[in-house]
Amino acid sequence: MKKLVAILKNKDVRERILFTLMIFLVFRIGSNITVPGVSLSESIKDTDILSLMNLMGGGALQNFSVFALGVSPYITASIIIELLSKDVLPALTELSKQGQSGRKKIEMATRYLTLVLGAVQAYGIIVTMHNSEAIVFSETLTFWVYAKIILYLMAGSMLVMWMADQITEKGVGNGVSMIIFAGIVSSLPSQIFQATSYFLTSELVTERARIIQGSLKLGLYLITLVLIIVFVTFIEKSIRKIPVQHSGTGGALNAKVNNTSFLPIKINSAGVIPVIFASSIMMAPAVIISFIVEDYTSNDVIMNVLKVFTSSALTEMTWFNGKIWYMPWGLIIYVFLTFVFSFFYSNLTINPERLAEDFQKSGTYIPGVRPGNETFRYVKKVLNRVTFLGASALTLIAAFPIVLTLLELVPSSLALGGTGMIIVVGVALETYKQIEGLIAADTHATAVA
Repeated sequence: MKKLVAILKNKDVRERILFTLMIFLVFRIGSNITVPGVSLSESIKDTDILSLMNLMGGGALQNFSVFALGVSPYITASIIIELLSKDVLPALTELSKQGQSGRKKIEMATRYLTLVLGAVQAYGIIVTMHNSEAIVFSETLTFWVYAKIILYLMAGSMLVMWMADQITEKGVGNGVSMIIFAGIVSSLPSQIFQATSYFLTSELVTERARIIQGSLKLGLYLITLVLIIVFVTFIEKSIRKIPVQHSGTGGALNAKVNNTSFLPIKINSAGVIPVIFASSIMMAPAVIISFIVEDYTSNDVIMNVLKVFTSSALTEMTWFNGKIWYMPWGLIIYVFLTFVFSFFYSNLTINPERLAEDFQKSGTYIPGVRPGNETFRYVKKVLNRVTFLGASALTLIAAFPIVLTLLELVPSSLALGGTGMIIVVGVALETYKQIEGLIAADTHATAVA
């Protein structure tokens, strides 16, 4: 309560929050404006092909709105540029070492790549949704019609990026993350209402025992939702502290001074990126096929192949005695990719080798560990152990809603957990820290004055 009062009393923080909410309002209005010349034939289904795009677009894809692309092209471009700047492309690696001027050039390259990826992704979305009969066009599809709709979507994506930049500069939190956060949070009331209707309303026409049963199921559903939030929060806030000391000289006698601090390594240092990587790879076959085959939904061979790359589908297989059984190959591949990418991205982000070099140059060392190769091996060993826990937790969270759907405990639209919950909790924690920092800075400035 005291924190809330402090926020309301702080003029700068209050104005930043109001500005962010105003941008959210504009974004939600735009998310409900369907692209001109297109109408929705039915509610867009939550498939593996479109669910990630809808999530990264802040929920705007389900209406095929002008903001349907959202910040997804920018996120993809940022990941590609970041990977290339990790000693893969020398020019980008050099720019990353040039400080502020280098970061500005990298940001410009990211935006140019965003335009290219945005055009490709827009075309892929149009073809995929048209083949699934989720959208209907008011005119015959020609090159110019495609170009016009792609232009609408790219313009909307650029506007969303601009709004995200405004939030970062004048609001609270990271703008890109906040846009995604707003879309996910806006869908929660609808999801809870659907859950209430699914578990309770349909039971009212039957006997009293089933009303009680429906109420218990709804209560269990809400409790599970809260427990997932608590678990994700625990994982996001868990860190492994490695004690480090900074050596230097100070005082009139040049006495050696050791300042002890910690190198924090988050259990889930990769964040939600491994899930995005895994989902993108599993989504690729369907997107590629949609470019090549105009109507693949009637082709049994193609559909069976795509089932293998669909995490929420069961693949029909024939056992040696002729019996039919079902295997969740999509879920297995999804879990494997998420787990592997967690290790890959954590090592890429922290980079123990470069960390050991920086420690040696700055006179920083880990007590009991020699500088150089020994420090590199020690940090890598700790990072891999911590990442194993983080990767296991991330895989569990990401797979949980899929397992619920496969077991037919709840419909796919009501499945709990997953990527969205990780994003919501992570963004909420980071935004809260920023607000605390703004209040502390303002309090310090007032005290000094």
